[in-house]
Amino acid sequence: MSEWQTKRLGDVLQLNYGKSLSVKYRVEGPIPVYGSNGIVGSHNEAIVDAPGLIVGRKGSAGQVHRSLGPFCPIDTTFYVTAADAPDTDLEFLYYLLRHLDLTRITGDVGVPGLNREMAYMEPVHFPAALPEQKKIAHILSTVQRAIEAQERIIQTTTELKKALMHKLFTEGLRNEPQKQTEIGPVPESWSPITLGELCGKPNGALQTGPFGSQLHKHEYQEDGIAVVNPTHLAGNRINHENVPRVSEKVAQRLGKHRLRKFDILFARRGEIGRQGLVTEAEETWLCGTGCFLVRASKPFIDNRFLALYFATDRLVKWLYSHAAGAIMPNLNNSVMQRLPVFYPDLETQTMIIETFTTIDQKLNAAVRRQTALQDLFRTLLHQLMTAKTRVHELEFSA
Repeated sequence: MSEWQTKRLGDVLQLNYGKSLSVKYRVEGPIPVYGSNGIVGSHNEAIVDAPGLIVGRKGSAGQVHRSLGPFCPIDTTFYVTAADAPDTDLEFLYYLLRHLDLTRITGDVGVPGLNREMAYMEPVHFPAALPEQKKIAHILSTVQRAIEAQERIIQTTTELKKALMHKLFTEGLRNEPQKQTEIGPVPESWSPITLGELCGKPNGALQTGPFGSQLHKHEYQEDGIAVVNPTHLAGNRINHENVPRVSEKVAQRLGKHRLRKFDILFARRGEIGRQGLVTEAEETWLCGTGCFLVRASKPFIDNRFLALYFATDRLVKWLYSHAAGAIMPNLNNSVMQRLPVFYPDLETQTMIIETFTTIDQKLNAAVRRQTALQDLFRTLLHQLMTAKTRVHELEFSA
């Protein structure tokens, strides 16, 4: 294995200024146009007629992108080609710059910017021999391609789920005749009811989380009973990251806001399309400020079906069209009581639930694989770029 060397970045590469290419002068074509945050459009003619690296100069300053062919770097960027770094493998240089993290030295006044002379002063440590550089780049690019493959699976599966939701909640499982309703066409055999009727007492509930003097920020603590706020609602799920907590004593005071399995939570203000289904993992947590708690308890409704129904685009559209407040949409009890629900028999509900459970399992598996690969990439990037692990020590398979 080769010796490693330490140089200033300015002795390794030349950062060239991008060129002005405003939207009105672009002609749609096969050449990608790069800004500081990545591809921002296309053009029919290249500014740089070779593969290269793009480094954010203004805005998303310090971010690094790679073009595998000719490209157009606009005037908020720097760019580097192989000719600008003659003693370094260009693919290796891409990962070296990512490890260096030039975002550390961008200005923080007004629009962040990367000063070229400051960047040139940054020390970099890397192997002198091109073969070792290429091996490091090969390992990292293999993991990067695996991450991108999982991203494609996630994107495709998400699009499939969205299309299938529209189809099943419009046509049903058997492509049956439709009837027109205030939310659009629904299967003719599906029965109508309002959310208020579904949540009528004694078993159901429709209420907002504690607000005003009932729950104060100073009551939050590191451990205890978790509190779900609107920011934790996404994709029909409840996100467990950065969930605030309160003591058992405070939770007892707010006992009527305790969550039960299959409760459904809505964001009450702002992004009112946010909602999440409570699972066993969140049972006994608290419905937080800014959330609506929906607890439907009828023998003819499976709340898992209800949560899927609420997640459809047209139900979200209905909520926005009926919410109070033009600037900050706000759901009140009256609106939630009137929310229309159309539902099939329990057997059909179960089949729809199973369909989306299978899709969600595939989606969750892809997300877990992508997360694991991202962790692996970060570890390898650090280990290989600091020589803590040398490429000859790795047994690596694509």
